[in-house]
Amino acid sequence: MTPLRLAPRAAALALTLALAACASSTMVDRGAYVADTRYHAQSADSRIRFLVMHYTEIDEAESIKVLTTEAVSAHYLVPADPPLQNGKPVVWQLVPESQRAWHAGVSEWQGTTELNAASIGIENVNAGPRDTPQGRVWAPWPPAQVDAIIRLAKDIVTRYGIPPTRVVAHSDIAPQRKTDPGPLFPWKQLYDAGVGAWPDDATVKADLAGRAPDSPVDVRGLQMKLARYGYDVATDGVLDERTRRVIAAFQMHFRPRDYSGTPDAETDAIAEALLDKYMPAQPGEPDITR
Repeated sequence: MTPLRLAPRAAALALTLALAACASSTMVDRGAYVADTRYHAQSADSRIRFLVMHYTEIDEAESIKVLTTEAVSAHYLVPADPPLQNGKPVVWQLVPESQRAWHAGVSEWQGTTELNAASIGIENVNAGPRDTPQGRVWAPWPPAQVDAIIRLAKDIVTRYGIPPTRVVAHSDIAPQRKTDPGPLFPWKQLYDAGVGAWPDDATVKADLAGRAPDSPVDVRGLQMKLARYGYDVATDGVLDERTRRVIAAFQMHFRPRDYSGTPDAETDAIAEALLDKYMPAQPGEPDITR
């Protein structure tokens, strides 16, 4: 055979072997059957679309015990004083991110129910509230713990592309049952680090439009804004206890100095500013914030 005839045959043989090797590398033997993984559907996305923050209300040892032995779990547990390894804070990962953890319970956010199936849950060791004769006192968040929370949360939202309005409190997604992570949780610090949502002060001031911060507002209008932002709230204009709890959850997140659940102008302006920033009305769509 001449070299001219050998070259095409050699090339064909090499191509055949390459295709065979490629095909064999996509074959996954799962015992009872073999799965061929060479084709990939385009219509797919991540299970993880939300990040939910909690506090434990118990110490670290008890938190680990409860989260690993009882019918409740979270993907991560952040200690109050994280140890360092190579200068980096260490957190506990209790559940693989690919699996569901039981941290959210009955919940809803932006129309999605059963948040356990679509979120990562971060439990943070924090004592939560303590009632005293002078009123309710909330446990502080140590700087080292806040640093660890920010590092962990920033990594998660970056890897999964979680939008700012889907970084939420347990109290946001279950306002009738929960108050964690409480009014002292450092949401603004997280926002400054690139995690979660926060209103722009100038926009809040503009949306107040000269109103006194504590002046009353239309209840239905505020309900509609909170519902559009993500809360499970009625839009019937009735200021009942359920609506008050939703307003209180919103205030605890974005106006923690006063989370009484009273529908005032400042709360209304903050809701407007958040919608202006993250969910502006589309052309032809009525703007309920005005």
